[in-house]
Parts: sequence; structure tokens; C-alpha cells
Amino acid sequence: MFADTSLAPEAPAATLAEADLARLLRAYRLMHTAAEMAALYEDQKTIASRYVHATARGHEAIQLAAAFLLRETDYAAPYYRDDAMLLGMGLRPYELMLQLMAKRDDPFSGGRTYYGHPSLRRSGIPVMPHQSSATGMQAIPATGMAQAVKYLEGVMSYELGVKSDNNDEAPSTQNSIVLCSIGDGAMTEGEVAEALQMAILHELPIIYLVQDNDWGISATGREMRAMDAYEFAAGFPGLHRLRVDGTDFEDSYAGLSAAVEHVRARRGPVLVHAKCPLLGHHTSGVRREWYRGDNLAQHQTLDPLPKLHQRLLELGVDEAELTAAQAEARATVHADWAEALASPDPDPATFADHEFAPATVLEEAGERSPAGADKALMVDAALHAVDDILREFPEALFYGQDVGGELGGVFREAALLAKKYGDRRVFNTPIQEAYIVGSTAGMAAVGARPIVEIQFADYIWPALNQLVEELSKSCYLSMGKFPVATLIRVPIGAYGGGGPYHSGSIESTLLTIRGIKVVYPSNAADMKGLMRSAFLDPNPVVMLEHKGLYWSKVPGTEDAKTLEPAAGYVIPLGKAAIAQEADAEKLRQGDTCAVITYGMGVHWAKTASRDFPGQVEILDLRTLNPLDFDAVTAATRRHGKVLVLTEEPLMNSFAESLAGRIQRHCFRELDAPVFTLGAANLPAIALNVELEKMMLPSAAKVSAALGELLGY
Repeated sequence: MFADTSLAPEAPAATLAEADLARLLRAYRLMHTAAEMAALYEDQKTIASRYVHATARGHEAIQLAAAFLLRETDYAAPYYRDDAMLLGMGLRPYELMLQLMAKRDDPFSGGRTYYGHPSLRRSGIPVMPHQSSATGMQAIPATGMAQAVKYLEGVMSYELGVKSDNNDEAPSTQNSIVLCSIGDGAMTEGEVAEALQMAILHELPIIYLVQDNDWGISATGREMRAMDAYEFAAGFPGLHRLRVDGTDFEDSYAGLSAAVEHVRARRGPVLVHAKCPLLGHHTSGVRREWYRGDNLAQHQTLDPLPKLHQRLLELGVDEAELTAAQAEARATVHADWAEALASPDPDPATFADHEFAPATVLEEAGERSPAGADKALMVDAALHAVDDILREFPEALFYGQDVGGELGGVFREAALLAKKYGDRRVFNTPIQEAYIVGSTAGMAAVGARPIVEIQFADYIWPALNQLVEELSKSCYLSMGKFPVATLIRVPIGAYGGGGPYHSGSIESTLLTIRGIKVVYPSNAADMKGLMRSAFLDPNPVVMLEHKGLYWSKVPGTEDAKTLEPAAGYVIPLGKAAIAQEADAEKLRQGDTCAVITYGMGVHWAKTASRDFPGQVEILDLRTLNPLDFDAVTAATRRHGKVLVLTEEPLMNSFAESLAGRIQRHCFRELDAPVFTLGAANLPAIALNVELEKMMLPSAAKVSAALGELLGY
């Protein structure tokens, strides 16, 4: 029986109510359905195991109990072994088989992702955003969902009614809960602790359902952990916890009922620990006979299906009725298998569909240089852009390390926003980069629009798991159902002795991540216009903000301070701008070149070009992905000589990649090899300012490169 009397429901009545018996019979039919599916997959393994899958055998009781307690207004994060849970929510075996065989009509991903990985908005079923297979990572996006649920309940007391990108209405968050399904082995992941910390800190409406079968892949619990999840949860005061017998449907249902009641009453998060046997393979690719030995026979004695069969007999259900239910389940599974097997495969021509959701800002709009406007620093333009967004969009939040409270960011880029909008909307987080980024996937799925900040580019690395596996893949693998609309602000770059952990440039690493956009403004007007466009974009956007340009204090960066655009000004992502034109006469004489750059490079190039009056065009890329390659090729063809300039170490960088593309596509128009200039190929920026200068590009180094290029 489940532990923790503080969550125990009232004692059951002496006789089983009709509704309770109906629930047991429904669970029995679906347990047999799940078991028949697993048996069929094994019998047809030459077909079923073409792609990797796992089944729920042994876990059916706890999964069905969870499914029966969820409403269509709830949110769920099932994991890869949860096919019984999906059946309990109302999905057909046929639909799961479509995913098993990567068929076109797979309702989750159109044949793109693994079995048991749902992504679905459907009437009558909890919303299930996309999530990856990466172990333990589902805890953070699921907790982000719960954080959005609580926020939207408090700030938008009316029904949300926002539209998703496929024009379905997002369900109301009123009294919604989130269920996060996770294995006990995954509880050892550090990111899980980040999620639990935030769930408790903000008293979020989430249940962490831990299905513990005492196995990882081939490693047992005694090899992997010092304690189980229930014991681990004791170290998190404020996280209510209980144990249930995951092999017993009634005990599982009673325990989860208490957990659901606790969370719906908004009394904080709950962890439910359910012991289950593992009766099938870890996955179809890691077969039980390879590593289980005598353990498998021990687990077979805990099969929840015969246990429920016996319980129904004790309650007076006729054996013939149970036999008929089993036969019906088998017939359904085999009929659905035949239907799924005959269904079409995806059209190969659609392979690239849904890399991104369609952009919302397609043209520059608003006033870039309004009459009477004052010049603004980049840091102030950023602050004002976020202020405008928070004022206009009640679903918008802003959070990260030190952005709330009195400080308003270590660069004062969020100064006074917390005082203006309250700590429900602008708030500090722990030092948890993974949570800061990963939570936005859950936030966006519920209908919130998060703006988050990583304090320094050098500290983004703990967030890369979430950025790569959850945010970047969600739109593509969900066939456009769950794009992650989030803006991630990242102060970047070196100047004045910031040292090895506050000066790095990371754009080349980010640009290897498909499915995210990367923006890098060089002046205040672009900062404001790109900030709003990035917020309005339905995809993950990383905005890189050079610290040395924030206040225009670095010599040569005075042009980063510009007239401040009006509220509402937008620049479409993926549109470069000519920051400086070459003299028309020198262009006709063939005595010019183009510098293709971004960020601080724009200002180095401007200063260096004074040594070559009228001979240098500067193309400011502004957005690195999507890249305005048309503008790049046009500049190359105008001048025939090109320098690609970056602050990053040059080897294997975005700049070198771009230079290669230019030479491939514009070879006939080139009058010289494409030159590149960047930082020294060293692992970090040195603290000493003189060493820093030696490592980084500068106006003088750019001037030397321009002289060589123009004289080629």
C-alpha cells in the first residue's frame, strides 16, 4: 500500500462501487491490449524491431492509473516506455503502431521520432509536448509547463484562449496539473535536481511519477544509485512524496488520486515512487536474454496482469467475461497491426518540412529614427525593448540569474523591471543554466512567452543539453505542433580584462545546432528591432549581446549608440544591413573590398577603414541563422574582394565556413582569395589586458588585412 498518511484518501467503502468496478474492467482490457501489443512486436520482431522501441510490460498498472486521472486540460510528459499510459489516455494501438513503423500518419511526428514519444494536441486528451529520449531531461521542460500553468492562472485569470501555430486553441490552465513520467535511474541526473528545486521554490502543480524497475539498461539499481527516488526526495523539503505498489492497479490509483488531489488544490509538487517489474526487453535493441538471468523469473512473479485478473475474480466477475476481454484485446491489436502495416510511408520530399515554424515578422516596420528621439546606448535599447514587450504581452516573462530584484542584471540590462512588473513576471533563478533554457520548452507549450538570460556566454554550456535535445528539435519532430517560442539573451565577447570565463565567443558552437536562430546586433537601433522580432518569432532565438558595445565605452564603438527607435519597431531576422558603403567612383575603378562581419567586428572595420577612405564596404550580418547569404553574395560580386571578420578563434569557425561558401558560390567573381581574420586559436581569453589584446582582432589588425587584400 502507498506510504505517507498525509496524502492518504478516505478508507474505501466496504463494497466496490459500480464505477470502481467499471474502472477495473477498463484497466484490465487495456492491460491486455498493451500486453498483446508487446507479444505481437516480439512475434513480428523482424518488422517491429526495424526501429528501436520499448514496451510497458510490467508497468501497465501504474501507467493506466495515471492516465485515468488526467483531464484534457492537463499536461503530460510520458516517457518512452509509457505505451500503456497512452492507451489509457485514449490512443488506439494503431496510432502507436504507426509510430513504431515510422509511418506517414503517425499522429505525433509523421515518422520522424521513436515509438512512445508523443507530441499531441487533441480534444479529450492531455496536451503532450514533444520531448527527447535523453534520460532525465524531461523533468525540466515538464516543470517549465507547471511554472507556466501557475503563472498564467495568476496573471491571466480568464481562460487563456491563445492560438497555437496549427490554429488549435490551447486548453485553459485553470486547475491544470502536469504529470512528468520518469525512471528511477534517470532521477540520478543532475538536471532532475534543478527541476525539483524550482518546483518546490515556486510550489508548482506537478507530479513526478517515478517508475522504478531497478534497471537502467544492463546496470541494476545497486550499481547506479545510493538511494531510490523516494529516499532521494526526502532531501527536498516541500516536495510531498509517497510510495505505491506499481504492480497493483488499485493501490496505484489510490495513491495517485491522493497526489492529484494534493496538486489540484495547489499545495505544491508531489513525487510518486512506484516499484514495477521489467518484463520485456530494455528496448528491442537490448534484449532481456543478454543480461537478465534469474532476475527475469523473479520479475515475472510481479506481473500486474494476473494480479488484476485474480482481483476481478474475487469481486465476482465471471471468468468468461475476462476471457472475452482478452480475446477482444488480441483481435483489436492484430487488426490494428494489419492496418498500420498497410499504411503509407512518409513522402521523402517532405523530409525538410518544419525545420522552423513560419516567422511572424517578414518586413522592417515601425520608426527606426523617430523625430525628436535621443541617442540610446545598446544596453538601454535592450532594456526598453523588454519593457515594451512586458507591457504589451501579459503572457511574457523574463527570468535568469540576477535579472530580478534590486540589481536588474549584472549589466543593469533589466534595471527596475522587477519593480515595475513584479516578481511573478521578472524573477531570479538559481544558478541553473539547464533549467533556465530547458524550462522555456514547457513554458511555450502551455502558452507563456519566456525571455531568459544566461549571465555570460561562457556559462551556457550546462544549458546545451536542453537547447540541443529539447528546444531545437521540437518543431521538426512534432511536425510543427510544438515550436518553442523563446528568446534567450546571452551577453558575449571580450574587452578590458574580463578574463577566461567572462569573455568567450560561442556563435560557431551555437550555429552547429539546427532548429535555433542566432541574432547578433551591433548597435542600439538594431538591438531594439531585433529584440522584438526575436520575441515574436515562434522559434527558439538566441540573441548574442556584446558586452563591449553595451555602453559604447570601448574606443571605436561610438556608433553603437544610435537614435532609439519607437516602440514596436521590428527588423526581420535574416536580413543583413550595409553598415558602411564604399565610394561609387572607387567601386567603378575596381579599388574596393567588402568586410562581412557582425557585432564588435563592425566597429573594428569602421575604424580600420579610415586608413582606406571610400574603399571599404561593411556588411553587418545582424543575424547569423538564418543567414542573409543573398546579401553576402551581392557584396562579393560588387567588390570581388572580401574579408570575413569575427571575434572568435578562427580555426573551424563560422567565419571560415562562410568564407568557404563564398568561394564555392562566387568563385568566378572573386579577384582574390576570401580573407578571414579572427582571434588567436587558443582555448581561452587571458585575464591580462595586454595578453587579451594580442589574442583578439583589433582595428590595427583589420587595417593590415585590408591593406593586403586591396593590394592583392
